[in-house]
Amino acid sequence: MASVFTKIIRGELPARFVWRDGDCVGFLSINPLKPGHTLVVPIEEVDHWVDLSPDLMRHLTTVSQHIGQALERAYNPSKVGLLIAGLEVPHVHLHVVPIWGFHDLDFANAERNPDPAALDSSATVVRKALRDLGFSQVAD
Repeated sequence: MASVFTKIIRGELPARFVWRDGDCVGFLSINPLKPGHTLVVPIEEVDHWVDLSPDLMRHLTTVSQHIGQALERAYNPSKVGLLIAGLEVPHVHLHVVPIWGFHDLDFANAERNPDPAALDSSATVVRKALRDLGFSQVAD
């Protein structure tokens, strides 16, 4: 059975995409830790990051870095956090989050019922920052 992320990638479930290329996608978390919280997900359905090919892992971290640069530009955080947990969905996903402290990476603080308009606004902000940085893989 396809993971929820595979269903999102296929367009069977909605998402606010900010990145799409031949190997992965980036879309906003529906339970963001902070505005701009983006998930970088390989198109290939792999459960655990240690099982990714080295090339795909390299690509996911490169895309996460690009999105992190966009989050820096858009939100001016102290840092951009990168987290691989993988407990929620059995499909590799990297969390890229603008942070001001360690508490910003605590999933107990995730927004459980975010305003859809705020998520739409965050997606617009992240896409613009990616375009401003010269990336053509921005998803609309």
